[in-house]
Amino acid sequence: MDYPRDYSIATRESLLRRLSDCDDQASWREFYETYRDLIYRFALKAGCSETEAEEVVQETVIAVARKLPEFKYEPAKCSFKTWLLNQTVWRIKDQFRKRPEAGQAPGRTPARRSEDTRRTGTIERIADPAGGDLAALWETDWQETVAQAAMQRVKEQANLKDCQMFDLYVLRGWPAREVARALGVSVARVYLAKHRIAPLVKKEIKRLETTLM
Repeated sequence: MDYPRDYSIATRESLLRRLSDCDDQASWREFYETYRDLIYRFALKAGCSETEAEEVVQETVIAVARKLPEFKYEPAKCSFKTWLLNQTVWRIKDQFRKRPEAGQAPGRTPARRSEDTRRTGTIERIADPAGGDLAALWETDWQETVAQAAMQRVKEQANLKDCQMFDLYVLRGWPAREVARALGVSVARVYLAKHRIAPLVKKEIKRLETTLM
């Protein structure tokens, strides 16, 4: 399935206003469920451990909650997607700075941080959120997040077997015959599942565009 190249989930101004109210638990849950995996995967790719990546997620969400009132929704100047990237990169850098130098006991403050060239190099590689490679990586993960969020919502309303076939055939790229053999169905059933589920996924992506951008 060909998704729109520009299906951004840059959070809508109305949702931003709701998120500014920390008592709006439903909005925060929607925000967390949508963006958590995006931030976590990006942190891992940037060099964080699983524990550090979890910390990045938590600290980024906290930072968003604190800084959201300062964010001005002006997509032409700075989209929410770019703003969230900046927040995430800063939290990743914080995790790298917390790492002890080689041979130093955990918990002690390094006496000469500048000598840790390996760690410094890692920080420098993610220092510029506008860098081409970094921006491209974030964009790829961003689009993945939309597709996954849309598919998850479709699973709540469509036939589970059809969703499994669509996931394997369209999203994962398995040949139709392999999908049919793995799930014990005919190849024609796989094609039919694609025909049924594709419009639902497209509709859900459109909904995400209009409610989360």
